[in-house]
Amino acid sequence: MNENELSPQPQPEPQYVERAGETLGHYTAQAFLWMALGLMVTFGVSILAYVTLLPVYLLVYTGTTGLIVLTIVELIVVIVLSAKLQSMPIGAARALFLVYAILNGVVFSTYFLVFEALSLVLAFAAAGVYFGAMALVGYFSKIDFSRIRNILFGGLIFLVVFNLLAMFIPALSMFDRIACMIGIVIFMLYTAYDTQKIKAFYYGFQGDDAMLAKASIISALNLYLDFVNLFLYLLRFLGKKKN
Repeated sequence: MNENELSPQPQPEPQYVERAGETLGHYTAQAFLWMALGLMVTFGVSILAYVTLLPVYLLVYTGTTGLIVLTIVELIVVIVLSAKLQSMPIGAARALFLVYAILNGVVFSTYFLVFEALSLVLAFAAAGVYFGAMALVGYFSKIDFSRIRNILFGGLIFLVVFNLLAMFIPALSMFDRIACMIGIVIFMLYTAYDTQKIKAFYYGFQGDDAMLAKASIISALNLYLDFVNLFLYLLRFLGKKKN
């Protein structure tokens, strides 16, 4: 899930002039390029895993245990990247981000076994459109999305609790579509919030090139998570499962 906050937390409103040699637009593009690279790695790994029947072997020989272990490892990678970002080298931060993208690709390969290919394509396309639109809103809008940060975090907690309870209470499945709609809205807004937060990092960490580079990686991770979760909720809401 999301969110990974850096310390110190810069304010959303710019307080300094643009840095010499690197504009805000260039810095923002850098974060989005890393996010796009992560998505391409995830997509490539998921296709390769599916073609080599890795998800089949994973489910046959480990059941859900293998997926749970992979998910736990993913969570550990995100926690380490968030907690140790200020002290770790930029190369290590980038490597951990790509490791997370690879692990997620293996997990995502199992969706090819569950959903029809057309549903996956349509959900991905819809996620791209919604994500792109909200990223533009976050970058160009004068709205301060940090004001709804607590609301977004509360919605995130609701989704986590609902998904956990749904695993043990089958009756909650009748509310799944409602939860999916909430998830879609939450991660659309998170996309605008995290895009706007790139500006805060750019102005807040002026004079510290190392932290600026590291902040671009955490921004890429947050945007990656926004897109992935938006895709998953759209897939659950619109997707057609195989018979």
